[in-house]
Amino acid sequence: MREKLELLERRRAESEQGGGAARLKAQHDKGKLSARERLDVLLDEGSFVELDRFVVHRSADFGLDQQKYYGDGVVTGYGRIDGRLVYVFSQDFTVFGGSLSETFAEKIVKVMDLAVRNGAPVIGLNDSGARASRKGSYR
Repeated sequence: MREKLELLERRRAESEQGGGAARLKAQHDKGKLSARERLDVLLDEGSFVELDRFVVHRSADFGLDQQKYYGDGVVTGYGRIDGRLVYVFSQDFTVFGGSLSETFAEKIVKVMDLAVRNGAPVIGLNDSGARASRKGSYR
């Protein structure tokens, strides 16, 4: 039992690193917060409950089977803002530039479904490499 608890704790700590310490440092060097840090700022202290922390993508193309990160690039869950229940997702740029995968999308849909069932709002914090040009056209 102790070994299983230690493994769980190691995986939890690894999930906190997103795409790894070097990518997390690069995010901070740009003056940006990590996905989890943004949620810490947004939500009431100690209220966040993370869902699907250990999910990884199922892709094998382009060598992706060799690059798996817990959470698959998005932190999802629920918490409170001024005591009010909210469901949240926060893209993690340190994992594949915040790009969408099948499991990434499933995590967001799950949070949206829970929000609808519970009559609570959804807040999405986006941080990805996809951007519209400043002139308003999309490429």
